[in-house]
Amino acid sequence: MKTSKVGIIVSVIINIVLPYLIYTILKTHITSIIALSLAACVPLVDTFYHLIKDKKLDTFSSFIFLGIVLSIVAAWIGGDERFILLRESYVTGIMGLVFLLSILTPKPLIYYFAMRFTADKSVITKRWEEEGSFRHFIRIMAAVWGIGLMIEALVKVVIVYEFPISKALVISPIAQYIVIAILIYWNIHFVKQRKQKA
Repeated sequence: MKTSKVGIIVSVIINIVLPYLIYTILKTHITSIIALSLAACVPLVDTFYHLIKDKKLDTFSSFIFLGIVLSIVAAWIGGDERFILLRESYVTGIMGLVFLLSILTPKPLIYYFAMRFTADKSVITKRWEEEGSFRHFIRIMAAVWGIGLMIEALVKVVIVYEFPISKALVISPIAQYIVIAILIYWNIHFVKQRKQKA
């Protein structure tokens, strides 16, 4: 629990506090777009750190990494500050759409996530092949996560275009954490309910 709390605090500092401070301090000395680009690099440095430390880059981190790089490049060739602030929204929006579209495929994306985090993968495979209720359960999870991630992206778009840059820099990641926390909370209780019924 202590490690988890420390991780949350570090994440908040890296993704909210430091970018805000860097942007606020630098914008009085250099152009706003350069200040915001430098502020946006803080999470990028954190990604590099974990890449070196863990010697691997998972799929989600890869999306975030690519989103940050592309948004900064786009801003420099004609984008604006708000475009940079929406970097994670491109990723979560696309991931949400992928989750929803995967429902139409033989096996939704959530199925492969379940396979990855389950010790005995044969159990998942067997249940998928034999239990219609399990397949329905997986598709519901894919739908909820897909819709949730797309809502998160839309909420951040509204925040970025309705608030001043300095405020959006703080509010935007907080909104992201709230939506993801709600999705995780729902996911845990949905799984528990199914286990109780089973």
